[in-house]
Amino acid sequence: MSVAKKHPVFEQELRSDGSFVPQKNLFTVPFGYGPGEHRPEAGRYRLLWMKACPYAHRAVIVRRLLGLEEAISLGTASHFRTEFGWEFSLDEGGVDPVLGIRYIKEVYDAEDPEYKGRPTVPIVVDVHTGQGANSDYFRLTNELETAWAPFHKTGAPDLYPADLRAEIDELNERIFHDVNNGVYKAGFARSQEAYEKAYDVLFERLDELEERLSTRRYLHGDRLTDSDVRLYTTLVRFDAAYYTAFRANRKRIADYRHLWAYARDLFQTPGFGDTTDFDAIKRHYHLSGLLTSEGANPYRILPKGPDLSLWNTPHGRGR
Repeated sequence: MSVAKKHPVFEQELRSDGSFVPQKNLFTVPFGYGPGEHRPEAGRYRLLWMKACPYAHRAVIVRRLLGLEEAISLGTASHFRTEFGWEFSLDEGGVDPVLGIRYIKEVYDAEDPEYKGRPTVPIVVDVHTGQGANSDYFRLTNELETAWAPFHKTGAPDLYPADLRAEIDELNERIFHDVNNGVYKAGFARSQEAYEKAYDVLFERLDELEERLSTRRYLHGDRLTDSDVRLYTTLVRFDAAYYTAFRANRKRIADYRHLWAYARDLFQTPGFGDTTDFDAIKRHYHLSGLLTSEGANPYRILPKGPDLSLWNTPHGRGR
């Protein structure tokens, strides 16, 4: 079977069999107190995100849950990608008010003018130098939970408890490959075989998580952890975006008894729903990127649903 034409933005991440493999991160030096690591320092770093991105969203949720707002400032790029990548068009004058840059790409260009990958979010930037510090979205939340502990608010939840780290890491791997990235593997697939493989794995994993959540409030029992943050950012985008835009359409999250109640439980928890912007999510996934550029939504019709008021209905997970 022939493979459809690749999209230029993601061309380097699409394989000959039509499957999608995400690029590696450019800024991977961790936060910590060892040699060569970025030492946490209040006011020194700025977290850049785009509201529709699930990987950036989870860093913002953890920042809020741990009370790191005063220690790490937040810059927000538009949810519409330009030819130069993410742009600060939401800010006055079209530039980030702290870093003075128009595009996140400028941070990448300063590090490597020959860099050919996509400038991605989240990225933490050193405001003193303007240099990128960390864009490792897979480990960033763990570093906020551990290396940044001296700056956590009083009473902050322990999202990465030492006694559960091995179990959290193992589950996070499966959630990332099969759910977080699974929707992208299905949505960006350029062959029927690659799409169906990603689709089947995605829903097999969601079925397993549905069963897991039938006997516990959170993924690791009665404690909110990093794993819950990672799963939430995909679940909250699923019915509004992935179900239709990425053809992940076997079931909506609203069709799962336990996953749907669990997602509402998290949405109604401070730090989750109040950092979720459904309008940005819907506009990004339906009015920009692959859908419009490849003709799937040529008239730029924004779906009216789903009914977002349902996210605030009673969930009963406290039982």
